[in-house]
Amino acid sequence: MSNQDKSTESQTTPRENASASSLEDDKLVAKAVAGDQGAYRSLMEKYQTPLFFHLLKMVKDKEQVRDLVQEAFMKAFDNLQSYNTNYAFSTWLYRITTNHAIDYLRKKKLQTTSIDEPVKTKEGEMNIQLEDEHSGTDRKIIRKQRSDIIHEAIEDLPDKYRVVIKLRHFEELSYDEISEQLDLPLGTVKAHIFRAREMLYKELKDRRGEF
Repeated sequence: MSNQDKSTESQTTPRENASASSLEDDKLVAKAVAGDQGAYRSLMEKYQTPLFFHLLKMVKDKEQVRDLVQEAFMKAFDNLQSYNTNYAFSTWLYRITTNHAIDYLRKKKLQTTSIDEPVKTKEGEMNIQLEDEHSGTDRKIIRKQRSDIIHEAIEDLPDKYRVVIKLRHFEELSYDEISEQLDLPLGTVKAHIFRAREMLYKELKDRRGEF
């Protein structure tokens, strides 16, 4: 093999040996970036179930896993233009989804940590100090503004979507409980929640400058 051939071989990009499935993803991503909503749906339909079972190994609550998957899709689609096409879309999507689940688990662990019990560290034990109620005023105001914007967006949803979102995220009812309370088929409840999240995501994305 000549030096030129060796040089050419060393410059082979990771995508040149891509599978048919991965190449199909590339086409869908390009269409999605161009604004094709059908391409977004195709990507979701393709990866929704695999991602669900992937996260189920980390989070045992199936309904929470469904929420995490939907949120990960939103995060991925919001950053789709930053996706490096030299690598498989599936790898990028799985990494985003996994990191999102890890963030969720970290926050959950922090929320359940007792403020009365000392925390063990390499330096010994330490007590958790509560933040002075007068500090961080700006952060509190920002959080309040964000909360108000989210609540406004929810109130603007059509009735059938607003009701299920409130029951799911404010009253923390399960899908089955919502189905029973509203006397709706379980599949309809799931579809309404999915559609409501899509509408909220679009509304909040349009109002991002207000956050």
